[in-house]
Amino acid sequence: MLSPIKSLLNCKRIFLASGSPRRQELIKNIGVNVELCPSLFEENLDPKSFSGFSEFVEATALGKVAEVFDRLQSDNTAVDIVIGADTVVTLNGRIYGKPKTKQEAFDTLTELVGKSHIVYTGVVIKYGQRIVKFTETATVQFGKANSEQIQAYVDTGEPMDKAGSYGIQGVGGTLVERIDGDFFTVMGLPLYRLSVALLELFDYNIDK
Repeated sequence: MLSPIKSLLNCKRIFLASGSPRRQELIKNIGVNVELCPSLFEENLDPKSFSGFSEFVEATALGKVAEVFDRLQSDNTAVDIVIGADTVVTLNGRIYGKPKTKQEAFDTLTELVGKSHIVYTGVVIKYGQRIVKFTETATVQFGKANSEQIQAYVDTGEPMDKAGSYGIQGVGGTLVERIDGDFFTVMGLPLYRLSVALLELFDYNIDK
């Protein structure tokens, strides 16, 4: 997908405004070398002040990107591109972020089992003065699980740094009955849309 601009990307210093090794691995798997730079942006935006969840995750991703870009520049670190993302799980108008305690993870999963929820991942790419923003969504249907099974999953520790208290790429994938949308949106970085956005940033016409 990115082969037409691969040589251009290889000449750039690209940072991922995240400490997530999962997102770093996803980007590297599509042939883009990125350096991790966890953002210090305080993620305290009020979802109610936005017109929808897409605007909220994009604003959070933009905050992460802007903080990393400005910090790297002030440290005289060479930086060409910064990529940031934010993912939330939603059900009935409520956001389920990363759990603060095991009990919160248990309660979240108890609410999600047997139901269909929507995952939003907002992505922002900053290349010089150019900024590209987009959001992808995926609908995830959880199957049935009882309290014993949910507690056993929580005890693995996997839910504790995941939006919605589950990791679809790990043991949490056994809770998922089906998905409508991009699997990688649920993982936290929609690879197709990211690739298209990078191509557009380098003025490559995908339709030619």
